[in-house]
Amino acid sequence: MSTPVQQILDSFNRLPEMDKRAVATEIMRRTMAFDLPALTDEELVLNAEYLFLELDKREAANEQP
Repeated sequence: MSTPVQQILDSFNRLPEMDKRAVATEIMRRTMAFDLPALTDEELVLNAEYLFLELDKREAANEQP
């Protein structure tokens, strides 16, 4: 990942939740016109695995006293 992209993501992570939603919505709106290939089953599985692992981490962090 290039440095400018990482800087954008770091800035995004510092935004308040409402601003994050606004940015995400705008990015999705702008990228809908891209001619992107469909995700493969393997890519879908890897993304799902990542999401579930992240959710597990968050739940574990919330359960600790």
